[in-house]
Amino acid sequence: MAIIKPFKAIRPTRDKAALATSRSYEAYKEDELNAALDFNPYSFLHIIKSGYTENESYTGEERFNLVREKYHEFKNDLIYQKDKKQSYYLHQKTFEDDLFWGIIAVANVEDYQNNVIKKHEATIQQKEELFGNYLNITGFNAEPVLLTYPDSNLINRIYAKYASKRSEYEFTTHTKRTHKFWIIDDDLDIFSIEKEFAQMDCIYIADGHHRSASSNYLANKLKSENPNHHGEEDYNYFMSYLISDANLQITAFDRFIKDLNGLSKTAFLEALNLTYRIENRGKERYTPSKKHHFSMYLDGQYYSLYLRNMDYKINNAKSDLDPHIIYKTIIKPILGIEDLSTDTRIKCLPAKFDDQQLKNQVDSGKYKVGFRLFPVSTTQLKAVADENLKMPPKSTYIEPKLRSGLTIFEMKAH
Repeated sequence: MAIIKPFKAIRPTRDKAALATSRSYEAYKEDELNAALDFNPYSFLHIIKSGYTENESYTGEERFNLVREKYHEFKNDLIYQKDKKQSYYLHQKTFEDDLFWGIIAVANVEDYQNNVIKKHEATIQQKEELFGNYLNITGFNAEPVLLTYPDSNLINRIYAKYASKRSEYEFTTHTKRTHKFWIIDDDLDIFSIEKEFAQMDCIYIADGHHRSASSNYLANKLKSENPNHHGEEDYNYFMSYLISDANLQITAFDRFIKDLNGLSKTAFLEALNLTYRIENRGKERYTPSKKHHFSMYLDGQYYSLYLRNMDYKINNAKSDLDPHIIYKTIIKPILGIEDLSTDTRIKCLPAKFDDQQLKNQVDSGKYKVGFRLFPVSTTQLKAVADENLKMPPKSTYIEPKLRSGLTIFEMKAH
């Protein structure tokens, strides 16, 4: 059973929600970040980038302490206030034809430890400890982990009920994303949601593995320091955004390589031909329409690559993934790239935002060849987690991306 609980969120007042919330700090280019800090005094970015107005650069614990101080400044100025009742929060985001909605709640660290909350990515201990210490010093979490659960008729009905009402927040950002936000504070709805999640055998992390791992690190640390630990302290939970697996959107990352590893174009195509059926599409743009099909752009021409099943063995959920297949059959053995995370010869970019990206990046001269993959399905992602395996790097670009500072969860020992 999954323990998904309501909580008392700290959140911006109704009149400042559009100004206070922000995209994830890492999503901003430097000039864009500076503009937001210069012209919006209510932005949550002022908390994350504390010290900006003094034109100082702080690192480590010194910066974490400044973040905490700025956060309490925002609370003292009543930009952020704490709800009086434990509630669930319903958030909806729309952009063009995309509509996402989910429930903001807190998930239980023990579920993470016991694999009720299942993972599909490896985490780096140094990052876990760094962000865990950040959480410990600042005392709050403002970016929820994205969790996905089996589609639920009951939760869908509750969504429809609230979506028909006036929202607590409604605003559109300069990137044309429209956000709506409702407070689920009805006792029967709260009971029904908590019970519905309790009947689920497991839920899955879609995005936010380091955030959840860091919360686990912090919970273990504070538990060891608390002789009166009883399991219900706030540090035993982490803020989450729960979205139905039917509403999750997964797109792929394109792969671009700077050279052919010393091979001529002819030798490269001959090497590919051992594992793939190759078709030259010329100038006609080709996008793969099913798994184990790939699009390649090389020397001004598109190629379709179809995996020859007899030459590649699928023996577990990971080996069925196209990012793993292209790594094992092309990226590593032919192009000589061992590590996608550190090798400077390869670049992975989300395919979602540019249909012409494959052509544009290669034609620019930055790269010699580009590949487009068919997206990993939610079923494949869950199968990897079920088998306790880990996804290859840059396998999934997952939507929705969440706002920072929309809701804040404070972790304090009782």
